[in-house]
Parts: sequence; C-alpha cells; structure tokens
Amino acid sequence: MPDATSHLIRYAGGFTPGIVERAKGTSVFTEDGRELLDFTSGQMSAILGHSHPEIVEVIREQIGRLDHLYSGMLSHPVIDLARRLAGTLADPLDRAMLLTTGAESNEAALRMAKLVTGRHEVVSFARSWHGMTQGAASATYVAGRSGYGPGAPGNFALPVPDRFRPSIVDSDGNLDWRRQLDLGFDLIDAQSVGSLAACLVEPILSSGGVVDLPPGYLAALRDKCRERGMLLILDEAQTGLCRTGDWYAHERDGVVPDILTLSKTLGAGLPLAAVLTSAEIEQEAHDRGFLFLTTHVNDPLPAAVGNTVLDVLARDRLDERARELGTLLQDGLRELAGRHPVIGDVRGRGLLVGLELVAADADGGAPGGRSGPGTGADTDALGAAVTRRCAELGLHMNIVQLPGMGGTFRIAPPLTATEAEIGRGLEILDAALTDVTR
Repeated sequence: MPDATSHLIRYAGGFTPGIVERAKGTSVFTEDGRELLDFTSGQMSAILGHSHPEIVEVIREQIGRLDHLYSGMLSHPVIDLARRLAGTLADPLDRAMLLTTGAESNEAALRMAKLVTGRHEVVSFARSWHGMTQGAASATYVAGRSGYGPGAPGNFALPVPDRFRPSIVDSDGNLDWRRQLDLGFDLIDAQSVGSLAACLVEPILSSGGVVDLPPGYLAALRDKCRERGMLLILDEAQTGLCRTGDWYAHERDGVVPDILTLSKTLGAGLPLAAVLTSAEIEQEAHDRGFLFLTTHVNDPLPAAVGNTVLDVLARDRLDERARELGTLLQDGLRELAGRHPVIGDVRGRGLLVGLELVAADADGGAPGGRSGPGTGADTDALGAAVTRRCAELGLHMNIVQLPGMGGTFRIAPPLTATEAEIGRGLEILDAALTDVTR
C-alpha cells in the first residue's frame, strides 16, 4: 500500500495489508470486500464487538447533549460511573478517576503511589507491558527500552513465573515459583536504595505471552509488598471487566490491590480508562497535593459509554459467557494441538487465550517443547507465516510481534462472539497450520 502509507509514521512495525472500511460484531470488512474474523477485539478493547447498537445509541444521544467539559466540572455520567465501578469491586476500592488510556491510568497510579509512600522505586515483571508514557514505559520490559535513553530511576524487573518455560524448577521439573519469587526480591532488596514504592503487575501478562500467574502467587506477592511498605498496583487494562470469566482477574486469588488500573475494555473500544483506590489512599494523596491532570479527565461522553458497557456486561452475564466460550475455544485449540505438533502450549483464562508455537529442530526433527531446540528466530518466522495465512483465509489473530516471542498468539475474541464464530476461527487456524507446516 505505497499510497496509503506514504504519509504515515510507522509506530509498531508494518501495517496490516488492506484498508478496513467498516466493522460489525466480530468481523471487520476491507474496502475490497474481504471479511476478517476479529479475534483480537480490535486492540484487545472491543469486548462487545464492533458497532454494538447500545454503544452507538448512547454516543449519538450523549454527544448532542454533553461531550467535553473543563476538567474541574462534574457531570452525572462521571459520578454514576465512579459509583458503579466501585460497586463492582471489593469495598476498599471506592474512589475513581476517569482517564483515556491504560498508560495514563498506570502513570497516575504510579504518581499516586510515589507521593503517598514518599518513595520512588517500582517493581514490575521482566516481560511486562504497561504503556508508552514515561513512568509506564519505565515499568515496561517486554519491548521498547533500547534506544530511547534512560528511563525513570529506580525501576526493577521481577522474573516471570512462566510455567511452560520455567526458569527455576522443583524436583519434578515444574516451576518453583515461590523460590523464584524469593530470589527475585532478594535481588531487588540488594539493588534498592531503600525507597521501594510500588509493585505494578498484570494478573495475566498479556503482551508478555499470556502468562497466567500461578494460584497463590498474587497473594505471596502482596505479602512481599506489605513487608516492604510498598503499594500493590494491579493493571487490569486487558484482563478486567469479564474478559477472563470473572469481573476482574484478581478475584480468583482473593487479593485486593491498593490501586487498580483499567482501560481498553471499559470503553469497549473507545478511549476510557480508570484508576481506583481506597478512600484512605485517596485522602493521603490529596493531603500531599496529588496532581495528575489531563484535558479529558472525567469527560462525560466516554463516561456515558462506560455506564452502557457496565449495563451490557451485567445484563447479558458476559462473565459467564466468557467462561463458556473460553472453554469452547481452549478445548478446540487443545484438539488442534493433538494434530499439529508445532503447538507447544495452550493457556489462559476465559477469552484471553495464549497459543505458543514451537519450531522444529535444526535437523528438521520434531518441534522442541518448553526446553526444545527451536530458536526465537525459528518461532518468530513460524508465527509470522501462520499469521499471514490466517489473514488470507479470513482470520485476524493478534500475535506478539516482538523478537523471540513471535510464536505466541494472543487470542481474544469479543465476549459477544457466537459458538459458530469460535468454531470458524478454529477451522481457519487449523487450515493455516496445515498449509504452513505441510
């Protein structure tokens, strides 16, 4: 597309071939008439699919009445959404601020944690993704660190508890996450200047390869934070609001964070994010002069959309729907794994599913498993080839196009997808794997 892209700055590799003209439900349509099943929910955001009629209606109605205000003014959509978000969470998290992106919400959460604790050091996972603004990017390790100069001082990486590719194992060869976590904090303590402020993590590392934290890990991490006087910030930009089969992914572990950040899913594809915390932390931050101001903080138009998203999620029981469709999807992927040796692992929760491919060894033998001989370049090339073939056959599946991680698919259809659409996506993936590995 030389003419289409000649005036665009490329911001994350190349662009997907073709120009999208419209989208509806679980499909996007290109101007040349091709239909693609959207198994990425746009940018992991359109949990209600595209052009959901109730979202369309509320935008039409709200934009003609009240769209944007001075940041110090309040409106009923904002007040209602803050109250209703608090009602979806454990009691302590009853104070909210509405923003536009996940990076913004993580930025605000980090500033709040630093101000309240009087410290500046931040811990996050070694394959984390929290955004591209300064504080969020400094806590992001999966990509984007090289070539941009120094990040914010005092950021530390914590080893990822990856059960498929464990770095520390027990006597049975399985991930020993408790020993890994202890070692990680031993190293952090050794490097810290005594100013640990916060730990910012995703309950399921999404861009980092759809790595679900082992049961018990999040509670142990919370205890590590409490021992050091740190605040625990959970980034649920991609896991919150029913995506994983619960309203929030952290509910499975019975852990209540000090600060919760949301984005993407709250606006069902439109720019809406949130920071939620306790009254105690909010009061302390206010007393210390907390300042985080953007042009679109607490804007009424996106807040009205957020209220409609909560309406649909609750009414249609989309947490239950995500569990049902997630089981259907994962069962189907595991059935494919029985016929395609290049599928090394299927993992995830609800409708956030990871599929990891493994490349054949250098002699053309069977693909390597968790410690197999396939190189990062091998799996990157394999993943890119499968992605291209899926697109040619009518399926868009998000793949983490990062060096060494190109063989991991991140599959996240809208929560409103049908069983038939899940089945069609599986059929296309089956055909693509067959064509590429033939």
